[in-house]
Amino acid sequence: MDNRRLLFACTLGLVLSLPTAAFAGSESGFYLGAGLGQTDIEISDFDESDSAYKIFGGYNFGVVPLIDLAIEASYVDFGNPESGPSGVDVTGLNAFGLAGFKMGPIGLFAKAGMVAWDAELSVGAFREDENGTDFAYGAGARLQIGSFAVRAEYEVYEVSDVRDLAMASASLVYTF
Repeated sequence: MDNRRLLFACTLGLVLSLPTAAFAGSESGFYLGAGLGQTDIEISDFDESDSAYKIFGGYNFGVVPLIDLAIEASYVDFGNPESGPSGVDVTGLNAFGLAGFKMGPIGLFAKAGMVAWDAELSVGAFREDENGTDFAYGAGARLQIGSFAVRAEYEVYEVSDVRDLAMASASLVYTF
């Protein structure tokens, strides 16, 4: 009798989890999003924070039900942190690959890619423009309800000659 109950419970659990698996892979396609956050920039003795924002778009392939696989491009304005007469204004264009795990409407993801950045450094009247392309990565979580999602994430940018450039943000996303 106990084996029949165990078999019944396992079968019932499998059947009840199928709609969740179907829902988890349902939001594939193109998506657009925008986020606000906080940037931390550390260059030599300069260590400041400022408000930041980003606009992004991507495509979630949705080929495997509990797994997110996506590509994403974004524009990020890291703000304009200042300390006395010194300041830095940094923007970037990003290209990321994302991989994540869905647990119903909640998901976790990691991303890795490249950032093409432009920076204007200023100390008093002295100004210097720099740019480059470097590695970037991040991780986050999302809550998906239908075509809408809320994401919280932390991104790190390995910019040469910069000790630390990171952004924590919250974003709204719409999947078409």
